[in-house]
Amino acid sequence: MIKKVKLNDTLEISKIVHGHWRLADWALSANELQVLINQVLDLGITTFDHADIYGNYSCEALFGRILERDPSLRNRIELVTKCGIKLISDKYPERQLNHYDNSYKHIIASVENSLNNFNTDRIDVLLLHRPSPFFQPQEVAKAFDDLKRAGKVLHFGVSNYLPSQIEMLKSYLDYPLVTNQIEFSPYCLEHFDHGTVDYLLQHRITPMAWSPLAGGKLLKPTDEKGRRIMVVLNELADQLGVNDLDMVIYAWILKHPLNAIPILGTGKIERIKRAVEAMNIEMTLEQWFKLYVASRGENVP
Repeated sequence: MIKKVKLNDTLEISKIVHGHWRLADWALSANELQVLINQVLDLGITTFDHADIYGNYSCEALFGRILERDPSLRNRIELVTKCGIKLISDKYPERQLNHYDNSYKHIIASVENSLNNFNTDRIDVLLLHRPSPFFQPQEVAKAFDDLKRAGKVLHFGVSNYLPSQIEMLKSYLDYPLVTNQIEFSPYCLEHFDHGTVDYLLQHRITPMAWSPLAGGKLLKPTDEKGRRIMVVLNELADQLGVNDLDMVIYAWILKHPLNAIPILGTGKIERIKRAVEAMNIEMTLEQWFKLYVASRGENVP
């Protein structure tokens, strides 16, 4: 069983999160999905990540049908979902362009829809999915306040936000943001460059790491950067005595003092088990830097 991570005084989530971005692509029956969810829970993974737009606006409802079949699951899990992106979709034929909407009206409507999809009365963590060049902080704050007061959302956070964007939103709120979902992997080091890693450490904010395997760029490299990293992954796998390169990648993420929580976007229980096993890998500091340097393509100064 994996440990819990405390995001604030009233919220704990599992050290690994099960992400349902691709849930519709897994093509699981309701029975198969229910079995998978229970297998994941047996491993100690209790936190499930969603967004309103996933699967062309279908994944929340696919998950919700399992909560309808077994309502007892709801008190065993933490539900995370996101809003703020409007996609062109056959479900919204009036839209002509993908865009962002962080207005009061859209946030409230999105949450109500998510609650209905999930067959639940509350969302544990609501995240704004992307920072927007057209941002209305007063409306966001009012929406958050009303949702919190009504008990429909218990905690709030952001996704893909830079430090200045987090500070701006925080200035309108009377309570902290509990997390920032960021892309973080040996392939994607951008948040070291943007100061996000330093900011999260400074403010004791535990992030979630989406795309920890870089969407296949690490395990099936197609560019020089990926091939450099692959050489080191194989070297470290031999040194650490593991057969699967994804375990080395998870160990690299888990090694960093940022304490990032990987989001696993797979419906294969074997892959999920490997991620849990990776928590027991003792990677040295020098081994961590070997992957970092391979990604950069140059030695540290």
